[in-house]
Amino acid sequence: MPGKILISACLAGLPVRYNGSAKPLLHDAVDRWRSEGRLVTLCPELASGFQVPRPPAEIEAGRDGDDVLDGRARVLEVSGGDVSAAYIDGARIALDVARENGCLHALLIDGCPSCGSGFVYDGSFSGIKHAGQGVTAALLRRNGIAVYSDREVDQLVSDLGEAGRDDCAPA
Repeated sequence: MPGKILISACLAGLPVRYNGSAKPLLHDAVDRWRSEGRLVTLCPELASGFQVPRPPAEIEAGRDGDDVLDGRARVLEVSGGDVSAAYIDGARIALDVARENGCLHALLIDGCPSCGSGFVYDGSFSGIKHAGQGVTAALLRRNGIAVYSDREVDQLVSDLGEAGRDDCAPA
C-alpha cells in the first residue's frame, strides 16, 4: 500500500477549529485515501490540550511558524495570552504521529497558526493574511515531511505519482 498522509482533523470533517467548525475537504483523491485507510487524522491544537471552542490565535507581528520555533515570535490569543508553548507541543506531537505512521506527506488547512502552509494571519486579528507557515507546518517541513495546503490536493496527487488514476479528478 502507498504511504499514509497526515491530514488536519478539520479537513477530515471533524468540528475541531477554534470556533467549533470543520472545513471538510471534498476531493475524490481524499475520499479514496480515506477508504484505503491512508489518512492519519490529527489536530495539533487539540493534541496539545486546547479545547473546542477556544479563543482565536495568530502569530504576532507578521511572523510565521519558523519564527515561533526559533523563539523570535509568539502565538498569541486575541486576548493577548501567549500560547506559543502549546503550539510547539502540538507540532511535536504531529511530528511524532507522522513518524509513527510513516507519513512522508501532510495535507494541512491553510491560514491556521498551526497548520498554515502557504499563508497565516498577521497577528492583528483583522483578517490580513501574509505568506508564511504555521508552527506544525514549519516543524514537519524541517523534518523532511512534504506539506500541502487544502488548495494543493492535485499537486499532492501528482507528487504521489497517482495523477493518471481515473478517480483523482477534483469533486
